[in-house]
Amino acid sequence: MFRVSQYMNEVLAPRPLGPARKPPGPVVIWNLIRRCNLACKHCYSISANYDFAGELSTEEVYRVMDDLHDYGVRVLILSGGEPLMRPDIFDISRRARDMGFYVGLSTNGTLIDSSNIDVIADIGYDYVGISLDGIGATHDRFRRMQGAFDLSMEAVRLCRERALKVGLRFTLTQDNAAELPRLLALLDEHDIEKFYISHLNYAGRGDRNRASDTHLDMTRTAMNQIFDAALSYARRGIHREFVTGNNDADGVYLLLWVREHFPERAEHIAAKLRQWGGNSSGVNVANIDNLGNVHPDTMWWNYTLGNVRERPFGAIWNDTSDPVMAGLKQHPRPVRGRCGECRFLDICNGNTRVRALQLTGDPWEEDPACYLSDEEIGVVAGRERLKTVPYQRPAKVFRGR
Repeated sequence: MFRVSQYMNEVLAPRPLGPARKPPGPVVIWNLIRRCNLACKHCYSISANYDFAGELSTEEVYRVMDDLHDYGVRVLILSGGEPLMRPDIFDISRRARDMGFYVGLSTNGTLIDSSNIDVIADIGYDYVGISLDGIGATHDRFRRMQGAFDLSMEAVRLCRERALKVGLRFTLTQDNAAELPRLLALLDEHDIEKFYISHLNYAGRGDRNRASDTHLDMTRTAMNQIFDAALSYARRGIHREFVTGNNDADGVYLLLWVREHFPERAEHIAAKLRQWGGNSSGVNVANIDNLGNVHPDTMWWNYTLGNVRERPFGAIWNDTSDPVMAGLKQHPRPVRGRCGECRFLDICNGNTRVRALQLTGDPWEEDPACYLSDEEIGVVAGRERLKTVPYQRPAKVFRGR
């Protein structure tokens, strides 16, 4: 996750570097349920509107929560499927809040209405993230439900009326990139505090729709729009959070942008970015799926590190006998190709490894979704790059060299 607004504030009002922040445990995105009332084109969990067998019971969830807290986890993002379809979601949420977790709710928003908004407000989620894929019919087409956009925006309104922190979550693809300016306009129209833009990752239905991954120049255009918006709000002293995910080349692209527009701040921003360190899957970000399987992050559902029914989370997370975890926790990571040659590896940390895994069967190959040129990253030009190709059967699962 790359916090654009944080660096824009540093551009305008730089602060001393200071010590690197080391969280006590990873942020855990927890897919408590796989059932969903929608069937989105890019769903990484391939959710559907029926009950999936073998999901963790309420008591098992509580036991894992205790385990996570003991290990040092302090941030839980409750997700799905659609988490509001889990009958005990509010009991789980209250318990998490009582235990002192920062608790986020990641939802499509269509099930938030007058019947449950008071309960949601009473729980006091630290953050409610509502996913949008465009305006009106565009969103409805992605979500495969007519009227989904209006229902989600009604959820935004209800949450804001009760002073809940709300953010929009947008997955950028070739089919909806043109919608980004209109989505950004919603922030002022509805007093929305946060905007998260996710690059398409090759997981679940997102893998099957990888042919819709944005062309590299379209990605740059979208990032320029995010940078301009973040800078505008920062200059006006208006609090807005812009965050990107699933493409850590964003940090390098911001540095290049700063060198062009604010050259006097470039070295400062470079130092801040090196301290950030890029992709942290398997280190500061973890995922638990609906069956209790632990993954390096939410896009790694085809690679399981262990199961919380069988071993404590901490034992799984610390186990570097697994070749993927050993590599993810290594700094710099043992990446190859353009990523291995890149002069900004200390900033990006090799980007999102799961795309290389899905494309080649090897998580340490170059990331095909890096949108920076050979010249920009200082690698030998002319060598053929890995290309984004239409979906095919996943490559053989990596189990080490």
